[in-house]
Amino acid sequence: GDLDKVVNLLLSLSGRLARVETALGSLGPQARAEDELALREKQRLLVAQLEDARELKEHVGRREEAVGAMVARYLPAEHLQDYQHFVKMKSALIAEQRELEEKIKLGQEQLRCLRESL
Repeated sequence: GDLDKVVNLLLSLSGRLARVETALGSLGPQARAEDELALREKQRLLVAQLEDARELKEHVGRREEAVGAMVARYLPAEHLQDYQHFVKMKSALIAEQRELEEKIKLGQEQLRCLRESL
């Protein structure tokens, strides 16, 4: 459960940071200084939060290793391999699910815009 939460947090923060950086990159020379300052502050906060989330992921990883060592004492080799594979794939599957959800949301938004333009 913690792994799910941390991976989702990392993905969310990364996405928000990417949007802020895109917004900063699209600011023209006529942009208000307050807008740029607000975006730079958001960027600074998101970078700090992302670093905290990475540290949290490392902590969860160390806990995962401790639990894995404990589980290894009680599971037969075949079940242990299944458990290790499950844990390894879980993060990748969460990231893939999040990406697919974002693509679906984007597709729905594009459909809505197309319908409105007709």
